[in-house]
Amino acid sequence: MSQHDFPLDLVEAQTAWYRTYWQLAESGPTASTTTDRRRLQQLSKQIAGHPYWCGPSGTPAARMELKELARREVGR
Repeated sequence: MSQHDFPLDLVEAQTAWYRTYWQLAESGPTASTTTDRRRLQQLSKQIAGHPYWCGPSGTPAARMELKELARREVGR
């Protein structure tokens, strides 16, 4: 059971980060990866700068829980 109630936009951003990451990792050597790399940077900024982390729930353990939740949703 989750100890944290994450905002939906934060969960969606972390899930999108993993989907983009795996898409980038699975791309072939001749694929253009610029768009995916930029998307990862954008999502990283959105996740790291989210106001949720400024509150009392914004602990390192919460960050790990968010990552685990997103990985489960992506199915990896």
